[in-house]
Amino acid sequence: VLPERLQRREAERQQGVERQRQKKEAQVVKEEQSEFFLATFAREREAVEALLAAGTLEEAAARLQALQKLLTGSVRFLAPYEVRQGQETVARLQGDLAARRQQLQPKKKFAFRALKKEAAPGSAPRPAEPAPPAPAAPDLGLAEGESGGPPLCGFSGAQDEELELGPAELLQQDVLLSELRGCRVRLRGNPNTLRVRDCRGCTVLCGPVSTSVLVDGCSDCLLALACQQLRTHRTHDCRVYVQVTSRAVVEACSGVSFAPYSWSYPGMERDFESSGLDRNSNNWNLVDDFDWLATDKPSPNWSLIPEQERITCWD
Repeated sequence: VLPERLQRREAERQQGVERQRQKKEAQVVKEEQSEFFLATFAREREAVEALLAAGTLEEAAARLQALQKLLTGSVRFLAPYEVRQGQETVARLQGDLAARRQQLQPKKKFAFRALKKEAAPGSAPRPAEPAPPAPAAPDLGLAEGESGGPPLCGFSGAQDEELELGPAELLQQDVLLSELRGCRVRLRGNPNTLRVRDCRGCTVLCGPVSTSVLVDGCSDCLLALACQQLRTHRTHDCRVYVQVTSRAVVEACSGVSFAPYSWSYPGMERDFESSGLDRNSNNWNLVDDFDWLATDKPSPNWSLIPEQERITCWD
């Protein structure tokens, strides 16, 4: 009996040693991968910044997309704070790219409007003058962007309406949906960014977004989204069907649940091609909660929608 016990203990000891060796090797590989990523990411970030400064926007956009793919492909071995820093860097560069595009391209549109406004006052009597701008003011529900900024594509302030935009209107546009109540929104196309802000009881179905989606201050909404980055902030009791190539982020949220993206429409494959998103990469169930630091317990602020409860028909 004694030799058998000794043999068993020796076998268990050797197995423990082997597990420790494998764990140490895996940690070394992980650290080497992380160091390589950080060096490559820093080099590519500097290249994008230099291209933006030089005004070479198309090349900057391509390098930025490659930077996002590098980050997405490295998520599995990076520490959460490294992922967060990478996401914040990419988001900042995307904002810089959008600002440079606005700075270098859209001046014709603004000059044309200013020309019209000045031409009208000089022609007819003053009372008749405010009449022409009146039809343009409502702008068919298009939402305004940040204060002082250029107008964005989207809808604002509608209630209990069916709202829709198509591929020609959405292509690489920055889209804003704000202060909607009980609306159903279909965005069939490929926007550059999407912001859903202060909406209640709405359904938002959106085609592939080239860069980031921000859901802020929303409640009781159903969203179908495909994007590189998803961030939900101050959002409660919402269901999100998502395809995301990085890890989704929740912050100051509760009752947010996730399922894989399943909405479809004619022409979606073409929009995915123009967006640059990888259809085979979907981290829909990988979520970082900035308000929940415990690693041994799941966050109570978000959950996964059980498979039998997921929507399969969107019509």
